[in-house]
Amino acid sequence: MNTLKLKISPELPEMDKIARAAEFIKNGELVAFPTETVYGLGANALNSDAVKKIFQAKGRPQDNPLIVHVSSLEMAQNLVVEDINAYEIAHRLWPGPVTLIFHKRRSIPDVVTANLQTVGLRFPAHPIALRLIAASGVPIAAPSANLSGKPSPTEDWHVAEDLDGKVACIILGGKTLFGLESTIIDMTAEKPMLLRPGPVSPERLKTLLPELVISEAARAHGNYDGPPISPGMKYRHYSPDIELILVEGNPFDSFKTINEIASNSNRKVAILCSEETKELYKEKFDRVILGSRDDLYIVAANLFNALRELPTRGFKLLISETFPEKGIGFAIMNRLRKAAWKVVKD
Repeated sequence: MNTLKLKISPELPEMDKIARAAEFIKNGELVAFPTETVYGLGANALNSDAVKKIFQAKGRPQDNPLIVHVSSLEMAQNLVVEDINAYEIAHRLWPGPVTLIFHKRRSIPDVVTANLQTVGLRFPAHPIALRLIAASGVPIAAPSANLSGKPSPTEDWHVAEDLDGKVACIILGGKTLFGLESTIIDMTAEKPMLLRPGPVSPERLKTLLPELVISEAARAHGNYDGPPISPGMKYRHYSPDIELILVEGNPFDSFKTINEIASNSNRKVAILCSEETKELYKEKFDRVILGSRDDLYIVAANLFNALRELPTRGFKLLISETFPEKGIGFAIMNRLRKAAWKVVKD
């Protein structure tokens, strides 16, 4: 397949180019596009045949449900049973990097939801994503625009690396803002339940949902064996092409373990660390500084790019320290645990 690449600026989205991309959606084809979280691989959510192409292009398991993206509350309301206007969280956090799970209407094909009677909806804030959905005139089902299991794409070259020749169109929109997938909350549970942490932290969510329950899947300790009711729950995700070891513990103590693992390896090693801890690691090892522990949003934005880029630079082993499990750090640790080939408790 010859993939059309359209370079579009988020600051000044060119509507003629967006209209070209929207035509692919209308015609049942796939379009990769930027959101404020990661790049998505989109198809008309109301077209079963189009949605099946997502699973084929990504190599995605059929029982892993997709998130449906909308460009208005009205479009969202037409897809679910509940009265969305009754949910304060939708008014406070949409548009934005939050996915809310509701009971779906019959108009959403079962292939979108892995035969579940619930659907995750997101109203993104990215100007290109919003204009693409609106120009298409339909909700867009879109998981991350990567091959299944690999680190999610946060830059347009990540998308091209995985999907060039496999999809009709890729919108080249530069680097995404947050670099981690959306926060997912199940609103159909007895109490609202956080299924996947993301850019909106548990602390922030609890100011809007005091009864919020944090699921074990969100903590990502060990494997989740139940049916996945949202993306990122059951399967190994976000993994680089080379081995990643996560050393859990206070890095101001666990640096000794990290240095020991690196010293005992005969492979080219890179250590993922923070600005505050970089001097703890032996100078003979390459240190990849993701950001400051005082600004975890920068760490989050750099994480997936590091997992993608480092294998291309000849590294054969990555070792990561732990980051504070507060704010977006909760989501960072979720992704690192899901991506790790091995977790070492220090």
